[in-house]
Amino acid sequence: MVASTQLIPALLVILLSHTLSTSPPFQPALVLDMAQILLENYCFPENLIGMQEAIEQAIHSGDILQISDRKTLAAVLTAGVQGALNDPRLAVSYEPNFVPIMPPALPSLPPEQLIRLVRNSVKLEIFEDNVGYLRIDRIIGKETDAKLGPLLRNNIWNRVAHTSSLIFDLRYSTTGELSGVPFIISYFSDPEPLIHISTVFDRPFNTTSELWTVASINGERYGKTKDLIVLTSKRTVGAAEAVAYTLKHLKRAIIVGERTAGGSVRVQKIHIGESGFYITVPAARSVNPITGQSWEVSGVAPSVNIPAKEAMANAQTLLAVRRAVPKAVKSISDLIWKYYAFPDRVPAILSHLQATDFFSVTSEENLVTKINHGFQSLSEDPRLVLKLVQDHPVSAKEDHEPEKVQGDAEFLATLVDTVFIVRVLPGNIGYLRFNYFLAESVMGRLGEQIGQKVWEPLKDTENLVIDLRSNTGGPSASLAGILSYLQEASEKRLFFTIYDRIQNTTTAFQTLSGLEGPAYGSKRGLYVLTSYHTASAGEEFAYLIQSLHRGTVIGEITAGTLTHSKTFPVEDTDIVITIPFMNFIDNNGECWLGGGVVPDAIVLSEDAMDHAREVIEFHREVRSLVDQTGELLEMHYAVPEVATKVSQVLLDKWAEGLYRSVVDYESLASQLTADLQETSGDHRLHIFYCDVEPESMRELPKIPTPEEVGYIVDALFKTDVMPGNVGYLRFDMMADVEVVKAIGTQLIKLVWDRLVNTDTLVIDMRYNTGGYSTAIPLICTYFFDAEPLRHLYTVFDRSTTTITEVMTLPEVMGQRYGSSKDIYILTSHMTGSASEAFTRTMKDLNRATVIGEPSIGGSLSSGTYQIGDSVLYASVPNQVVLSAVTGKVWSVSGVEPHIVTQAKDALTEAQRIILARRQKRDKRFNMAKVSFLVASLLVLGNVFLARAAFPPSLIVDMAKILMDNYCSPEKLAGMQEAIDAASSNTEILSIPDPDTLATVLSAGVQSTINDPRLVVSHEPNYVAAPPPQLPPLPPEQLIAVLQSSIKLEVLDGNIGYLRIDHIIGEEMANKIGALLLELVWKKILPTSALIFDLRYAGSGEVSGIPYIVSYFTEAEPLIHIDSVYDRPSDTTTELWSMPTLLGQRYGTAKPLVILTSKNTKGIAEDVAYCLSNLKRATIVGERTAGGSVKIDKIRVGDTDFYASVPSAKSINPITGNTWEVSGVTPSVEVAAEDALDAAIAIIRLRAMIPAIIQGSAAIVAQNYAFESVGAVAAEKLRGVEASGEYSMISSKSALEVKLTSDLQTLSGDKSLKTTSNIPALPPMNYTPEMFIELIKVSFHTDVFENNIGYLRFDMFGDFEEVKAIAQIIVEHVWGKVVNTDAMIVDLRNNVGGPTTAIAGFCSYFFDAEKPVLLDKLYNRPTGTTKELWTLSELTGPRYGTKKSLLILTSSATAGAAEEFVYIMKRLGRAMIVGETTNGASHPPETFAVGETGVFLSIPTVHSDTTQGPAWEGAGIAPHIPVPAEGALDVAKGILNKHFAGQQ
Repeated sequence: MVASTQLIPALLVILLSHTLSTSPPFQPALVLDMAQILLENYCFPENLIGMQEAIEQAIHSGDILQISDRKTLAAVLTAGVQGALNDPRLAVSYEPNFVPIMPPALPSLPPEQLIRLVRNSVKLEIFEDNVGYLRIDRIIGKETDAKLGPLLRNNIWNRVAHTSSLIFDLRYSTTGELSGVPFIISYFSDPEPLIHISTVFDRPFNTTSELWTVASINGERYGKTKDLIVLTSKRTVGAAEAVAYTLKHLKRAIIVGERTAGGSVRVQKIHIGESGFYITVPAARSVNPITGQSWEVSGVAPSVNIPAKEAMANAQTLLAVRRAVPKAVKSISDLIWKYYAFPDRVPAILSHLQATDFFSVTSEENLVTKINHGFQSLSEDPRLVLKLVQDHPVSAKEDHEPEKVQGDAEFLATLVDTVFIVRVLPGNIGYLRFNYFLAESVMGRLGEQIGQKVWEPLKDTENLVIDLRSNTGGPSASLAGILSYLQEASEKRLFFTIYDRIQNTTTAFQTLSGLEGPAYGSKRGLYVLTSYHTASAGEEFAYLIQSLHRGTVIGEITAGTLTHSKTFPVEDTDIVITIPFMNFIDNNGECWLGGGVVPDAIVLSEDAMDHAREVIEFHREVRSLVDQTGELLEMHYAVPEVATKVSQVLLDKWAEGLYRSVVDYESLASQLTADLQETSGDHRLHIFYCDVEPESMRELPKIPTPEEVGYIVDALFKTDVMPGNVGYLRFDMMADVEVVKAIGTQLIKLVWDRLVNTDTLVIDMRYNTGGYSTAIPLICTYFFDAEPLRHLYTVFDRSTTTITEVMTLPEVMGQRYGSSKDIYILTSHMTGSASEAFTRTMKDLNRATVIGEPSIGGSLSSGTYQIGDSVLYASVPNQVVLSAVTGKVWSVSGVEPHIVTQAKDALTEAQRIILARRQKRDKRFNMAKVSFLVASLLVLGNVFLARAAFPPSLIVDMAKILMDNYCSPEKLAGMQEAIDAASSNTEILSIPDPDTLATVLSAGVQSTINDPRLVVSHEPNYVAAPPPQLPPLPPEQLIAVLQSSIKLEVLDGNIGYLRIDHIIGEEMANKIGALLLELVWKKILPTSALIFDLRYAGSGEVSGIPYIVSYFTEAEPLIHIDSVYDRPSDTTTELWSMPTLLGQRYGTAKPLVILTSKNTKGIAEDVAYCLSNLKRATIVGERTAGGSVKIDKIRVGDTDFYASVPSAKSINPITGNTWEVSGVTPSVEVAAEDALDAAIAIIRLRAMIPAIIQGSAAIVAQNYAFESVGAVAAEKLRGVEASGEYSMISSKSALEVKLTSDLQTLSGDKSLKTTSNIPALPPMNYTPEMFIELIKVSFHTDVFENNIGYLRFDMFGDFEEVKAIAQIIVEHVWGKVVNTDAMIVDLRNNVGGPTTAIAGFCSYFFDAEKPVLLDKLYNRPTGTTKELWTLSELTGPRYGTKKSLLILTSSATAGAAEEFVYIMKRLGRAMIVGETTNGASHPPETFAVGETGVFLSIPTVHSDTTQGPAWEGAGIAPHIPVPAEGALDVAKGILNKHFAGQQ
């Protein structure tokens, strides 16, 4: 409970505003007394910060509500204090007749009455199985225990101590003393070591005491080994809660029942002053040393949450379960020791069982779960498993009895015809089907018949199909007979081995000799058909066909029947254990653990035969394709000796049958790629499938049209100038040099010109996967000097056998960045191909610091070659690149950064390094600057010589002028001392030329005071000019003068234009005001907007400022415009707007734009600065001169030297600063000559803004996903516009920023915003090998300890795009993690994307049999609701619902990623770990706001909200909230504990 300093004043306001007043002085006193009681007694004093100040404020408060009923007042005060302090234990009551009850003293009773008293307050029973039951309704304190100790020991504790387990009933315990808690805890713990139970803070005494178990107690301890169940109810309160909470967190007791009341260790009822009111205050609080928390307020949560009335029965059942645990564990251990087929794993399993803490087991289901977790982590054998069943199954006998077979030939022939179905299909394809395996002995009897009726008809077929789709198994020993026919007769081969733990025998099964009939051999094609019904020995046969590389399996995943196992009941439980007693070991020594055989080609069983024909046809090409792949490699691969070796390996693998598992071009491409990369060690080698000619084999890249150039540059390049003049350049693709040249002019203008004058450049290649290498020399050239040309790298091209030295270019378009400024290149695991070559070049030549992750290790150039006439293509690196520095071949393993960090942190790390280096340089520069200043002073100190032209009083007089007249005297500290020192110097200045001396003095005083307005001049003929006076002129001449000095126009669109070059003062205004009104102002007033041109205004009078400003403000209230401090008179004059003016005001509603230039000076600057800070005008143009409101030219002594001194200064009352020296910074900075056009554009934009805002509001109201929110936001947006908040918008970008901010603030949705309407880039024709590379860098997978899978991807793709490459994703990503036992999906950096693929991705984590409704998506524009269901068909295997799934989130997790998290959390399929997600939206739609060029990005779809708000705008809270950076470690810890059976 943490309170702010505003809490207590708010509390007292609540209390005072609800207090009655029958006699006015009574009410404040009541509340103040109550507040004082809280201050002195409430156990959370930190929540009462500010109470004393609030009391003092309350004394003066007379705002008291009249409440006549005192009990009502008590209820109101109770509600107020509970709500303000968030503590329901605080209560105010009105009890005028209350008499405090003293704690009952223990009477001096004879022993027999004391015994009767104890028996009445404590209930003790002994149930069946020696289960003790102890009910205590009051926790007695230390003093009472001392008096009743012997009675309690003899009548209670000694009887309890000998029970086997205990039910401790605290359901009715509503009172007690905290001092008794240590005694009770001590009975259930050992004497040593002592245990710290609780820490108690007592507020009235302001003391903290620790409660510990005691070393000695009355009677025998119960100890800590026997089971203890504590029963609780919602009435259990106070000291009883302390007992339950402590025993629970010491892991000494299991709590059964309801959550307790959440009381207090000590509550006091205190009289409030002399009234009849009392306040009940928790005066002490406890903190548990184990949890760091307390049971107070929140109560004690039970381990088993059930109604209190059912707690007793549940406790007895629970104890029965727990009594059975040791026996069950022993039974399980004995069975595993006797039967488990992996005897080497048995000791570890049994040791784990013995060490497992079963304290938390509350049911047989808990026990099964806990033990199974341990089994799987230690044995890694899914066959070893416990299950909870109602009826114990009879253990099936594994051995198959040999069939009784008659011996006559006719019967044997009939039996063979019945078991085996043999055909020869069109295409000379043999077909063999049998639905079970005969016993080995029967097979021996049928040998001759099988040879004649099965293998003789099949001997001349080209390929053989063995149909096991209906095969339910049989004895494993009979497999060798069938397999022997499928090998060469002369070849002896081990098929498999069976280890039998019961018999302790190992039997090897190999090729049988003396077969009847012809062998089919191993050279021809073999195709095995499977289905979900294929089981037992049928599965083993299919498995061996794959492991022996003898054939191809086609059909459905097999049944996954647990073979060679026995099931046993666990003694005295409803648990059974299945134990594999045999191990089936294949020819590679791998033990098959069941789980179903995954076919090489997964199709429906009814389609398996047709698909087998397709695969047979495809296999006719495979040998030729393997040959041609090797030939291409030998012809083009950059390293010839490697190519020769790899080519031979491919042929050897084909001969060994390793390509029989490929079933189509895609799988062949994948297998060839794996073999090429494994053998060569070069991950750049790829074979890919493409049914159209790859883009890389076609003509050169298309040169974009002029219309395409702009949006290509905008889409591909991102630039910024960060603080410190650090440039940032990101581009995600390396274009061909011809394309770069074609867009060069636009590229220089839109991108390069923004960056070339920065001091440092960061080049972001983290998302650049490569492209063309032809532009690398051009790009590199910009970062080196023109002379000499730099050698970048050398390329050896195997295809052309040429060697090329790549150099920088002598000339480039635009300005070079040069070789001296720092460059930083950011990389990631995605950085590849040409972007990697650029990075490596810059690193090799020490031209850049590389920061981030190692790059992908791509190839500078790979040729794409068609394999024969097929749809397969080979991507072969055909160039070797040699370093220009070392001459060595570049490694294919990627560029290692100078500074290794995660890609997401690379930019931050670069900025940190840049800042550190700049600070180091600045330190060196400052040291040099100080050295220079000292040297200068030393030189200047020697300018005094014996002969000089000017007296030393010159400097003294000049200093006095500054002291008396300079407008910022605070800058002249120490000047007096300098004058005194100079006055005593008898030397004379040596500079003979007075003009030179004036220049030196000007430079000195300007640099010393840092004010360029201070000027010293030598003017022997200077005569001060009198102030300008308007001569008496006839009206017509005066009109002509005014017309020549003021320029006035009304531009298109009724925009007024007024140029004034001199700001006239009050006196002049009074003389010519009527003329100005007639000639100028009356023409300006009707305009819709005004452009006020001060670009040429360089003079004026201070008194004119209020006149001009007042015409653009309202008459009331008067506005403090400016304050002018005059140094000679030491006075400050405030300038205010004027209540009355000659003529009508222009007002505050119509747009006003002021034009400025670097020549705008003095009073004109003040006018611009005031109107800008009043938010009445927008300044457009250049920064002004930074002049002064008044400059005096003063003679220095009796010399001809004059000092021009700013003697007055302006201080703006809004900013507290001034425009002087620094000038007025324009709102929109443009060249002075362009300012008028810019102003017109601003005014025209502002004329459109009301329509844009109204249109935006209408679009939001009609389309925003949440109708009521959209309507309210739209209405409020109209109000914001009406209030004038958009009146100062100066550009479309500023309008979009403001509109986005308002939309997001008013709707609470960060996804509702303005957007651009840049057309989407035309889809890139990625080649399959590019897809593979992109997938590899877009997904990150790993397998951690305990077979925990890890999958990270940072964006969701569109369903149609993903669907097209689903097989590649399954092969290169999903296949690496799908067979793990638990999975962590990392979405911490996933920013969303389209939601079209969400249903498909979710489906992988649910079973296929039962469709699941994932979400309902409401589309506002169409008014329709779309249901998202899991998909029935997926590419690749599912993860299913049984295995654990954890999802990591952060505040960056957004959009589609949030929809996935929301679904998985709502359906209970995953645990979420990390931070609350971003709270973005479903992918928004773009809407044009009329023809204004403004576009809105509006979320139009929202998730199902029937159960309350979903995630849009709010995010999804994790189950386990932790900082994002620690989420992975926490998730791994959870799963490791889960698998270790510890939690």
